[in-house]
Amino acid sequence: MSKLYLVPTPIGNLEDITLRAIRILKEVDLILAEDTRTSKKLLNHYQITTPLESYHLFNEHEKVERIAEKISAGYKVALISDAGTPAISDPGYLLVRQCVKHDIVVETLPGATALIVALVNSAIPCNSFSFEGFLPTKKGRKTLLDKLKTEERTMIFYESPFRLIKTLKDFSEYFGKDRRASVSRELTKLFEENKRGTLEELINYFENKTIKGEIVIIVQGSATDF
Repeated sequence: MSKLYLVPTPIGNLEDITLRAIRILKEVDLILAEDTRTSKKLLNHYQITTPLESYHLFNEHEKVERIAEKISAGYKVALISDAGTPAISDPGYLLVRQCVKHDIVVETLPGATALIVALVNSAIPCNSFSFEGFLPTKKGRKTLLDKLKTEERTMIFYESPFRLIKTLKDFSEYFGKDRRASVSRELTKLFEENKRGTLEELINYFENKTIKGEIVIIVQGSATDF
């Protein structure tokens, strides 16, 4: 039966993949990968030889219709991202929407997502939260931060190591230096680090460090009593 599978991949440790995910990736006719070079490492590790095709932010608009037509014609296709669950700050939404539009079955496998790992590790309330992904680097950044000042739920952000200090300082300016937060980097990898404290404490800590790896920032909501 033709189908689109959304298959989560490990966010760092290659062992963090399900047996079902491995089976699906071996059984499908085609795997769509954000970066085929990155995905090859995982696929080679599990001896998966399924054909690969690139599908990323810069080509998804031109490919989405053709891929949906291919699935309609009988193909079983799996979509993976470089790490984690497809469509979470990664390509995927457009293809899912197109498949639903064409009455194509979409099946999503459970698996690794960096935001959930960082959230439950943060020691900040996780019963209600707002996932914001990457902040705008320029246009719209101040407007969004101003809006989030009164967000009562725990907030989750993704950030690059090159912008971490700037982002923490912006949070301190808009949310207050005493707002509690957590910074997680290199999740599930050998040098994983989870640092918790006030925004002021986190700024002081990371300003004196060489920062590497993908980063998740968890910020206490405005209504939380810590």
